[in-house]
Amino acid sequence: MNKLELIALLAEQEGISKTESRRIVDLFFDTMSDALAKGGRVEIRGLCSFFVKKYKSYAGRNPKTGEIVTVQPKRLPFFKPGQELKKRVDGSQIG
Repeated sequence: MNKLELIALLAEQEGISKTESRRIVDLFFDTMSDALAKGGRVEIRGLCSFFVKKYKSYAGRNPKTGEIVTVQPKRLPFFKPGQELKKRVDGSQIG
């Protein structure tokens, strides 16, 4: 499912316009993105959590030239599935 499909499904199930549905979905994702950009954590009980991992600078290698380059420190978002999601995807808990 992609974002447009989610917007259409929300509009259909809740009987609201696609414009309203888009605003709700955008608000949800923008709020999550803002929290992660500030270094926060987003937890949706039973589904998943998102958090930011910090990486220090390290020496890497350019795959084309083999040249050693310094990779700058960075922060990356990570996704961790919850137990309920793991069981549902595995088929252990259908419904």
